[in-house]
Amino acid sequence: MPIIALESATQRLQILPTLGASIAAWEWKSAQQWRPLFRPWDGHSKDCYTTGCFPLVPWSNRITEDGFTHQGQHFPILENRVGEPYPIHGDGWLQKWRVTNQTANSVELTLKADQFEGNPYIYRCTQKLTLLDDGLSIALAVTHLGTASLPYGLGLHPYFPCNATTRFQARADGVWLSGKDPIPTAHTSAFPQTWNYNQAAALDGPLIDNCFTGWDGKAVVSYPDHGLQLTMTMDNCNGYSLMYRPPGLDYFCFEPITHPINAFHMPGKPGLVTLSRGQTLAMHTSFKVSSM
Repeated sequence: MPIIALESATQRLQILPTLGASIAAWEWKSAQQWRPLFRPWDGHSKDCYTTGCFPLVPWSNRITEDGFTHQGQHFPILENRVGEPYPIHGDGWLQKWRVTNQTANSVELTLKADQFEGNPYIYRCTQKLTLLDDGLSIALAVTHLGTASLPYGLGLHPYFPCNATTRFQARADGVWLSGKDPIPTAHTSAFPQTWNYNQAAALDGPLIDNCFTGWDGKAVVSYPDHGLQLTMTMDNCNGYSLMYRPPGLDYFCFEPITHPINAFHMPGKPGLVTLSRGQTLAMHTSFKVSSM
């Protein structure tokens, strides 16, 4: 599988264009050692869920009811992952992207999708990854190419390494609770025990796979055992984030997203943006590294 590599004095970045434009590795050099800041890819799997990060386009998270209705018309969306009862994370992660520009410190990948596996979306998406002096920048932009307008959303799916000493902090004023599956059923400002990350806290506890509200676009992962702190910032954040905290594993996910889970079936379709032909939705996220 082809790998695009960028390297500076302090960073190494590896990208997999044909595996959903995912990131195979992002490492930071500290005390003469390379430290993974995204969970490293296993080197052989063809599943984006084994990589370090991948883009979510043309929507994020799950859609129920076998699709959605827009302007009086129902648009079917097929299930797209084994074991998932609902279509998830769009279709960009299932397709091969191509490299359209590369410099010493950046690479731009482009996908042109045309109703992939029966989806209604026809679009062009670019993802530009840039090594900064103090971290990584990821810019996503999707342009609608279809004749009729459609609702769009974007997101990223980064996997962060963690252990018993790792601490995490991100603002929230509430969370969408769910039943036996991750589809939201009720919103609350009373966080379940160990779910409140308004102050830095450990990452142990039961499963979290839920959308939080009131996010201000900033999240901090602290690694005191390595003396490093990683600050993720989403520009123009509209308040939504998703956390995936699997119990007993050495990673967690905190996803910058433009809309909540199943927004297609919520009143007003919060966070979704209807694009007409030629219109673009963009999202920019940075990951800055500092010493503790």
